[in-house]
Amino acid sequence: MAEAEELLLLDLLPSPFAARVRIALAEKGLNYESREEDLSNKSSLLLKMNPVHKQIPVLIHNGRPICESMVIVQYIDEVWNHKSPLLPSDPYRRAHARFWADYIDKKIYPIGRMLWASKGEVKEASKKDLIECFKILEGELGDKPYLGGESFGYIDLALIPFYSFFYTFETLGNFSVVVEFPKLIDWAQRCLLKESVSKSLCDQRNVYEAVLEIRKKLGAE
Repeated sequence: MAEAEELLLLDLLPSPFAARVRIALAEKGLNYESREEDLSNKSSLLLKMNPVHKQIPVLIHNGRPICESMVIVQYIDEVWNHKSPLLPSDPYRRAHARFWADYIDKKIYPIGRMLWASKGEVKEASKKDLIECFKILEGELGDKPYLGGESFGYIDLALIPFYSFFYTFETLGNFSVVVEFPKLIDWAQRCLLKESVSKSLCDQRNVYEAVLEIRKKLGAE
């Protein structure tokens, strides 16, 4: 069977987690079928393939599901290891990359979601927490072109999908990412020069519109 027939991604365009998988697949030059999910009316395939979390993304390879975005990225990197390695080969650098990807997972989305899903003091506290996270990430970037060093890799892939949320963070948090974190913006622009990244990310305004819909549902207006 051809690779295009073997790989199916249960996808959602605005999702930063699905974007990670799209980037990894593009980095490896893999053909796949993308199937957009409606999370308010989840497909029977999604429920069957990810019965634990019932969430996207799910990569189905030869009928077998792999769930959770960075687990999927590691799987893609290991199976198609002949091209564009995403994780470094050195054990220490691999551990370092996994540490920072884990930090991004535990901080950026949960705090960002709290920012857009709340109001008043909770929203203000979330904004401060998010700014602190970006400061830490900018410190880790330092003067390197990419978070992992000289080339685009695992940590960059973990963080860059959240570039789609920068406009949302700025608008709802009333701060400027460009002013506060110029190095992160330069890094993001470098990442976006890669077609695998630019074609995989959702437009910032579209993400903002999707978030406004969530805010309405949550009564956070």
